[in-house]
Amino acid sequence: MEFGIGVSTHINNWKFIQYAEELGFDRAWVGDSQMIWSDCYATLALAAHNTSRIKLGTGVAITGTRIAPVTAHSIATINAIAPGRIFLGLGTGHTAMRTMGQNPMRAKAFSSYLETVTHLLKGDAVDYTYDGETREIQFMHQDRGFLNLEDPIPIYVAANGPMALAAAGRFGDGFMTVGGEPEIFTPKLDAIYAGAAKVGRQLPENFHTAFITSSCVLQPGDELTDDRVIDETGSWVACELHFYYELWKDSGENDAIIPEYFQPIWGDYLKRVANMSLPERARFRQIHEGHLVYLQPDERGYITPGAIEAGTLVGEPDQIIEHVRKLESAGMKEIALWPPMDRERKVLKDFAEHVMPAFR
Repeated sequence: MEFGIGVSTHINNWKFIQYAEELGFDRAWVGDSQMIWSDCYATLALAAHNTSRIKLGTGVAITGTRIAPVTAHSIATINAIAPGRIFLGLGTGHTAMRTMGQNPMRAKAFSSYLETVTHLLKGDAVDYTYDGETREIQFMHQDRGFLNLEDPIPIYVAANGPMALAAAGRFGDGFMTVGGEPEIFTPKLDAIYAGAAKVGRQLPENFHTAFITSSCVLQPGDELTDDRVIDETGSWVACELHFYYELWKDSGENDAIIPEYFQPIWGDYLKRVANMSLPERARFRQIHEGHLVYLQPDERGYITPGAIEAGTLVGEPDQIIEHVRKLESAGMKEIALWPPMDRERKVLKDFAEHVMPAFR
């Protein structure tokens, strides 16, 4: 089992990545969301320069905001700073697109994007269509060191829907998701293997599997209603709440898709959204405020014990260790923690001291 971190991309958060490396974390996923954070590649460049061991990559790069050749060249540039430590996480763009009032990239375009990036990062030529014109492109000056294509850059696909999972099977070196429990994770992995088999591809044994969550290590007597627990897990739980709201809207307001742990507060949350000060066409800015950075005070009441237990790794050390072992036995190879910025060092330190030694 590897342990990673998710990074809310402040330009100074290379120091957080450096701290995670000192604690023994294996990987840092640096978020890409242009309306709420600093630039992920600038932050990765600083992290690459100031670390020596931890693996670094996008968590995840958004296909709708940069064309495929630009994404490939950006990550290959970072690979020149930290050779062999770089990976590329790619996704269709939940927050990066939603915070512009747009929808994530559709699955067919996403698959084409993956294909282009895969070929370019191997140094190959590939047909690429831009503005209706298709041309064969390839990175030039490959012998001049502008990019590092010699050290492989694995591509980890953020996938949940059936077509995105199939694309991960066709092109990915791994995948990441937000649901790590075996009953959620295993069907997704099966769909990835099916997507690979459909094109005659056999996934490698080292095909990477990862999921992002948050954590709170409890001490005897702690309760899930305690302020500290809510402070350390609330921004992640709220992120899930916002995600399900968007899915609910996209599904035609189908209440059946709302998880059981959000159902008791769902009606009240809808009233909150309806009473937001911005008009509906701009309301996405208030819905996603604080995304993975802090918990909006008015949403604190939605961070219930049931939602905390369902969405995060919470418990006393032995309980979390047992939970991680269950995930590991189901085929999960990495858990990445994404704590709120104001609590991120404490969350990582607690996990590194009380949980990680059981897996070293």
